[in-house]
Amino acid sequence: MSVKEVLQSLVDDNMVDTERVGTSNYYWAFPSKVLHARKCRLEELERECEEGKQRKIALQQAADKAKVGREINEEREALLKELGALKDERDQMKAEVEKYKECDPEVVEEIHNVFAIKSWAKRKFGFENSRLDKAFEIPEDFDYIN
Repeated sequence: MSVKEVLQSLVDDNMVDTERVGTSNYYWAFPSKVLHARKCRLEELERECEEGKQRKIALQQAADKAKVGREINEEREALLKELGALKDERDQMKAEVEKYKECDPEVVEEIHNVFAIKSWAKRKFGFENSRLDKAFEIPEDFDYIN
């Protein structure tokens, strides 16, 4: 490795400063610069550490505050069981509603509108049903609900 490469490596690592004056390049390094950089970095890390400690304390206080009223007792256990039962009942009701979704008046109206538009396009432009279905990506099994 040549002196020029070593010097460029030191410049890249900010261990040596450089300045071009006229046609010459001047290089220098002050021991106090490294010390100053280390002190600044140390202060920054100490500040971050202190902020982290403060945040930890605040989060701990928030967690302690949230625990108030959540102590395990018979009333809470009963309420949690009731909540679980109500969630199960809600899920069952959602499944029941999903079974009857195809009978929803809005869905039936949309199906009716699709067939009305298909009928109009067939009369107006003389298209075949299969061509309309393909053009508008209507599935083959699309039909009224029985």
